[in-house]
Amino acid sequence: MHSLLIKQKEAVNRWMERFGVRFGIYKNGVFNEQIFPFDPIPRVISHGDWVEIESGLIQRVNALNLFLEDIYNEKKIVKAGIIPEEFIYTSKGYLAQCEGIIPPKRIYAHISGIDLVQSKDGSWYVLEDNLRIPSGASYPMIARDITRKVSPETFREHGVYDNRNYSTMIRKAMDYVNVDDGLQVILTPGRYNSAYFEHSYLAEKAGVLLAFADDLIVEDDKVYYKGIFEKKERVGVIYRRISDEYLDPLAFESTSLLGIPNLMRAYAKGNVAIMNGLGNGIADDKGIYYFVPKMIEFYLNEQAILKNAPTYLPYFEEDMKFVLSNLSTLVIKDVSEAGGYGVMFGRDMNEEELSNITHLIKTEPRRWIAQEVIDFIDLEIMEGTESIFRKSDLRAFVVCDSETHVWKSGLTRYTRHPTSFIVNSSQGGGFKDTWVMKK
Repeated sequence: MHSLLIKQKEAVNRWMERFGVRFGIYKNGVFNEQIFPFDPIPRVISHGDWVEIESGLIQRVNALNLFLEDIYNEKKIVKAGIIPEEFIYTSKGYLAQCEGIIPPKRIYAHISGIDLVQSKDGSWYVLEDNLRIPSGASYPMIARDITRKVSPETFREHGVYDNRNYSTMIRKAMDYVNVDDGLQVILTPGRYNSAYFEHSYLAEKAGVLLAFADDLIVEDDKVYYKGIFEKKERVGVIYRRISDEYLDPLAFESTSLLGIPNLMRAYAKGNVAIMNGLGNGIADDKGIYYFVPKMIEFYLNEQAILKNAPTYLPYFEEDMKFVLSNLSTLVIKDVSEAGGYGVMFGRDMNEEELSNITHLIKTEPRRWIAQEVIDFIDLEIMEGTESIFRKSDLRAFVVCDSETHVWKSGLTRYTRHPTSFIVNSSQGGGFKDTWVMKK
C-alpha cells in the first residue's frame, strides 16, 4: 500500500505539471506560478458525518441567500436589532450600488465555498463563508481523473461518491438563471489570475464559453459576446471570476481593465444573471460571520446545525473586555483580509506585539474579530517516502439552482509546516482528495 501511494503521488503531480495545473500568486510585486502539491492519502468522510455536513451547509447557504436579499432591500434583520446597522455600511464587502437589486430567480450565492474544520472530538465547525468567487473545485476533480488513470482499481474497490458531476451542477445553475436563453460564459481576468487554470477547466467541462473582458460589450443595457469574428450574440448568464470592484469601470474601480463598461446597468435591469451576485462580499465579512447562527434562526426559524468557531466581536463592550483579557490564547483576524492573511495567534506574539494589537483593537473595534483556537484534526500526508500528520481543513462547495445542493466531494487543504494552522494554498499548502462514503 505504501509503495502504491508513493506511485500515485508521483504520477498525479507529474500529470498535473504536464497539464499546467498550477496556482499563481503575486508576492513582492512578482507573479509566480507553482504546483499545488497533491497528497495521495484521501480524506475520508463517513456517511453519517456527511449527512450532518450536507444538511448544515444547505441550511447555512439558504439563510445567507435570504440575508443578502434582505440587506439590499428591506433590511428586516437590522430593523429587528439583530445586526447593528453600522456593521452593514462599514463593511468592505457592502456595495451601495446593489441597493434594490433582486437578481434572476432571487439567487445571490449560486456557488458557495464554505470552509470547515473537524475538531478532535469529531465536531465540525464552519471557519469561513466564501460567497464571492470561491475557487478550488477543479483540483480534486482533475486529481481524481488522473488517479483513475494510474490506479483504476482505487474507485472500484471503495464505495465513494463520484465527483465528476461538479461541472454538471455548475451548468444546471447557469441554465436555471439564464436570461432569455442567452449564451453562458465564464468571465476570466486572464492567465495571471491565481485560478486561471480552474476558469478554463470548468468552461471546458461545463460546455460554456471562456470569455475575457474585451469579448463582451453592453448595448441597450444588454450584454453581448462578440468573439473573434465580431458577430454579436446575446449573453444570458456570466459566471464571473473577477472581484466586484473590477467588474465595471463605470460603476466601481475606474482604472479597471478587467471589467465591462455598463455591466452594472444590465445587471440592475435584470438583463443578465451574474454568478455570484454583486455585493456578496458583505456575507463574507468575518464580522458578519458572527451573526450567521442568528440569521438561521431569524430567516428560517431553525437552530444552526453546524457550529461557528467560538467568536468574539470587540465592537461589543462585553466581548472587548473578554478579548483584551485573553489575547494570548485567541486567534485575532482582520475582517477585510482573506487567503490566510491577517490572522494572528496570540500565543505566538511577544509583549510588544500584544500591546500593538491591543491598541489596534481598541481604536478600530469593527476591524477585528477574535476566535478561540480550535485544535482541529491532523490528517496523514506523504512527505517524501514517509507519512506524517498535518493540520487540514475542508472547503465544501454548495450550488444553488431551483434547490440547494452540496457537491459530494470538496477541497481538503493541508499545511506543509509542522506547527502551522494556516492551510491556504496562497500560504504554500497542499491538497488531497476528499472521499465521501456512500454508506
